[in-house]
Amino acid sequence: MDFLSDALNYRRQHGGGIKQAIARAIGIKPGFRPHIIDATAGLGKDSFLLSSLGCKVTMIERSPVLAALLVDGLERAIQGQSLPFSVKEMMTLVKGDAAKIIRETTAAHTIYLDPMYPHSSKSALNKLEMRMIRFLVGDDLDAAKLLDTALEYASNRVVVKRPKGAPTLSGITPSHVITMKNSRYDVYMI
Repeated sequence: MDFLSDALNYRRQHGGGIKQAIARAIGIKPGFRPHIIDATAGLGKDSFLLSSLGCKVTMIERSPVLAALLVDGLERAIQGQSLPFSVKEMMTLVKGDAAKIIRETTAAHTIYLDPMYPHSSKSALNKLEMRMIRFLVGDDLDAAKLLDTALEYASNRVVVKRPKGAPTLSGITPSHVITMKNSRYDVYMI
């Protein structure tokens, strides 16, 4: 993962700040930046974006391969020194099973879940990046159980990123939904 890439840097600088959908879903407000557990870190892009907005983020990744990519990306970002925030202070990586780690961690204000999207019947292939992650990690068959754990341990809210039109996880109706063009954030207030 390259946290110093031009594309990620552009998104960080021009993505809309605290008015963008992910920031609103997470609960960022002027003068308030929640502590977040990103329980499905993947390549860490959302964690990086949230950290760049001033949130401390604990990333959890169970895939040893993706965790190794995250470690490498974090080390290069720390050495790069070209960011207006301290990656070392704002982003932490924990390797392992998210449900177990959430139970053992001090409660976070917000728990963020971005499980693998369900298979689509569309003929176009997903981005290469997502196909690679699916190949390495497989389907998130335990996503509903992870949501149940997150709802039990988050102190304020749980946010689940879902494709537009996909069913909610666990059949639980969210408190509110923030929709975008192709996806949405299901927000469960505690």
